[in-house]
Formats: sequence, C-alpha cells, structure tokens
Amino acid sequence: MDRLSNTVRPYAWGSTTAIPELLGIAPTGEPQAEMWMGAHPGAPSLLTRTTGAATATSTATGTEEAGSQQPLTDVIAADPERELGRATVEKFGPRLPFLLKLLAAGAPLSLQVHPDRAQAERGYEDEERRSVPIDAPHRTYKDANHKPELICALTPFAGLCGFRPPTEAAEVIAALGVDALKPYVDLLGAHPEEAALREVLTAILGADPAEMAETVHLAAAAAERLGGAHAPYARIAHHFPGDPGVIAAMLLNYVELQPGEALFLGAGVPHAYLDGLGVEIMANSDNVLRCGLTPKHIDVPELLRIVRFEATEPGVLRPEASPSGEELYETPVDEFRLSRFDLSPGAAPVDLTRDTPQILLCTGGAPKAGEFDLTPGASVFVPSGEKFEVSGTGTLFRATVVA
Repeated sequence: MDRLSNTVRPYAWGSTTAIPELLGIAPTGEPQAEMWMGAHPGAPSLLTRTTGAATATSTATGTEEAGSQQPLTDVIAADPERELGRATVEKFGPRLPFLLKLLAAGAPLSLQVHPDRAQAERGYEDEERRSVPIDAPHRTYKDANHKPELICALTPFAGLCGFRPPTEAAEVIAALGVDALKPYVDLLGAHPEEAALREVLTAILGADPAEMAETVHLAAAAAERLGGAHAPYARIAHHFPGDPGVIAAMLLNYVELQPGEALFLGAGVPHAYLDGLGVEIMANSDNVLRCGLTPKHIDVPELLRIVRFEATEPGVLRPEASPSGEELYETPVDEFRLSRFDLSPGAAPVDLTRDTPQILLCTGGAPKAGEFDLTPGASVFVPSGEKFEVSGTGTLFRATVVA
C-alpha cells in the first residue's frame, strides 16, 4: 500500500475554497478545480514506497515522508500484473483504467458529451490518419477510449444531465418571453422528440453569433426577473454572457444532488456540472466534445453525430448497502467501481483485500487503512491482492475495477 501525492488542477471554473477546506489548508486565492488520483499521463499521482509504518496526516498533496517518489504510471509500467492483477491486465491492458478525482466547481463547466468506445476508436483513428496534432486546439479525440463518469456529491451539488422532454423545454424557454426564442419553442412542439431536440440544438449552435449574444442577454435578464426554476440560467449567463450554451442548457434536466447522492453520465448524454464539491470517477480518457459554455473549439458536425437526442430522467443514484458496510454505486461499466464506507467508533475492522487495484480516498474523520492514518483528502494506492483492513472513524471512498 502506498500513500499518494496528488496534483491539483487550477482550471478557471474551480472553487477557490472547497478543496482547501476539505484538506484543512489555507486557500491560495486561485481556483482549485480538481485533485487527480491515479495514473493519468497528464498528472499521475506520485507515491513513496516505504518499508515501515507511515502516516498520511500532512496534506493530500504533501511529500513529507522520506523515500524516493515515483509516478504511479512508472510503478505500474514496471510490473503491471503485480500492481493491477492478472485479470485486470487481461481485461483492460497494462494500465489503471480509471481516474479518481475531487472535483470542486465554483462556476459552470463546459456543456459537453462523451463518445462511446466505437465512436472514440473511429474518431481517434481518423484524426491520426489526418495527422491532426494531439495538442491542437481543434483536436477532438485525444485517445481511443470512451469516458463514462460518475459524480458523487460531498456537498449540495448542482448540474445539468440529459435532455428534458421537448414539451418541458419549450415551457422553460417560452416563459422567458423573448421573441427571438419563439422559433425554438415552435420547433420543440412541432416534431417528434429526436427530431425536435436535434433541430433546436443545431439551430442554437448554428445561429449568428452577434444575434445569439443579444438573445442570450435578453434571456438572462428574463431569467433573473423570473427566478425560481429559471434562476440557474441567470447564474450560468453571468459566467458566460452571450454564450449559446445558455440557451442549450435550457434543453437539459437541472439536477441538485444532496451529499451521498450521485449521477452516472454515459456516452452521448449532454451534461455540465455547475456548483459544488464531489468525488468523481471516470474511465481514463480525455475525449470531450463541447456544446457550449466555453471559449474552446466546438466541432458542431461531430457533436451532432455523438449526442443522443432522447429525453432521459437524470437517474439520481443512492448507494446500495452490503452486510460489510460497503455502500456501492451501481453503474453499467467495468472500468470503475465506486463505493463508500462510513466507519463508526468501536466497529470491527473491515477486510478490503481484493484481487484488483484500489485507490482509497478519505473525505472525513480519521480512519486507518492498513498502516496509514488518513485525514480528509488523503489517499492511498493498494496493489492487487494486498491484504489490509480499514478501521477507526470516518468516511472512505473505494475506487477499483470490475475484472
């Protein structure tokens, strides 16, 4: 078992306080959006192999322990079967197939969608064939993998997830009383579900930028006056004035998660996180197609090919408890498996030995994992098959795979 030192990503949408408060450190004044735990090549966790007892009580990004630090990517590459287990390597290859994060949204993230695996493979091969540089701003597919993800709220957490029924979207937009939006309202009521949603999103993304900016300004002012169910769109427009994504957001379900609740985001489902702190886990991929709320490139034709134009319920997940005390968030993918343990004072230690790789993340209290005393924000990597127990008092998230 190895304590992890993790990178915090300073994306502009990040909260300046949420992650520091969890870690018990002073804010820097800069956004701290995501803390990554895993073997993503862009910011792999560092670990220190030790021979004696160790303590993870400084910070989740601290490096006080003596020893030689190594990226988790290198440790896995040196002996994939030892670290990941034979079954994991046979199923996913010699790499950790998930990335675990603390995600702290202080402003909306981009409205986005992810491809399925077949779409990602075709898109990646096409851009490679055309020699599109991997770091080009207009590059869409960074790898050949899909990117399902799960977000579990640690605080009240707001987001957008999946299309509303067209009639509901029409009511939201019509209530604004903006003449320029009437054609969208008419389209939403005049066609079957898939055609209505496709035509309206296509029209929004293809509108004249100057005209759309004025329309968004009028819509935001109306949303501010109306408040209530329209208030989120006024807040979104505050961060992205004139962005067509403000109108596109009205096509989607608005969701508020309470601590412990989660959302699963599958392929083709448009979504955006708006505000709050959560634990996120995803397949290890960078494939994102943006729909709005961003200054970055939007590949409209490819986006329209990937989006699933169907109304869906957000499907808020609540964990299923087991006799061991493990609370599992069920998802339809094998690249990750997320569960939670709320450890009570005086309870017997729980054996978490598993023939798959694991990352444990503490989000509260002072639990003990193997030889490590953990504090909020601290995390450890557990190689496949390593025997250990967790005990003490606090909350632990467990990330692993289904192999």
